[in-house]
Amino acid sequence: MKFVSFEWNGIEQYGVIDEQTNDILNLSSVVENKENFSLPLTLIEGIKQGDSFVAEVDRALRKLEKEKETFLVKSDSITWLSPIPHPTKNIMCVGKNYRDHAIEMGSEADIPEHVMVFTKAPTAVTGHLSPIDAHSEITNELDYEGELAVVIGVGGKNIKRENALQHVFGYTILNDITARDLQDRHKQFFIGKSLDTSCPIGPWIVHHSQINNANQLNITTKVNNEIRQNSNTKHFIFPIEEIISTLSKGMTLEPGDIIATGTPAGVGKGFKPPIFLKKDDVIEISIEGIGTLTNKVQ
Repeated sequence: MKFVSFEWNGIEQYGVIDEQTNDILNLSSVVENKENFSLPLTLIEGIKQGDSFVAEVDRALRKLEKEKETFLVKSDSITWLSPIPHPTKNIMCVGKNYRDHAIEMGSEADIPEHVMVFTKAPTAVTGHLSPIDAHSEITNELDYEGELAVVIGVGGKNIKRENALQHVFGYTILNDITARDLQDRHKQFFIGKSLDTSCPIGPWIVHHSQINNANQLNITTKVNNEIRQNSNTKHFIFPIEEIISTLSKGMTLEPGDIIATGTPAGVGKGFKPPIFLKKDDVIEISIEGIGTLTNKVQ
């Protein structure tokens, strides 16, 4: 299942992608018009319910098959939101999790021995096809970073590595937009990575049951249809299980937490000379088994 959040007729709603039409089965409308389904009001509430939520959505899809046209919304008639439009925490991000990216940003000495973590403010989050603000008044070095993101479904603390994937609800795509000059100026990551619209996420969350091995997915980033990043998550320095286990040591992970797993080589700063984003650039990040996240700089 592919779970989406969107705005339609001025109202935030959620649903699932209909595999036959690629339109959206509006679960918010099902909640409003059908009393015989135990569906939550929002996707984040569903994520908290876990397997029971997924089972109820599956039941709704089967029961509504003959009347699903009533609840379908055309994908081109909505405003895509981040699947979790209003994260309750900062987005947790893993830095330098691909060896080649660590080298392009420094040298062999910059390859980390332990999971390197920073965060992005939840106010940075935006959705598929939403514009990325160039913030030209404060930065001349806006950069892209295509990443696989993990959405936590079952909370926990001190999670063992061998049990870590049991805590995953699903996977999505994240563009870790970064103002490199602000990052360098302030000698830390938070400001340069937390500008409004600097965290596009989407288009949807793919339930974990549809991804056989998230540590082995092709990932590609294009800018204006030119391939800039082309790799596979098998090149992670720290696999997803280790990331989750490390983050949860002494810190409680909660349903709806978003973890970005790092970006491969090919970011704008890694070119010589660097190639930073400019207005009207279109960034497309594609991950095998998930889809494509697209945004334009404005």
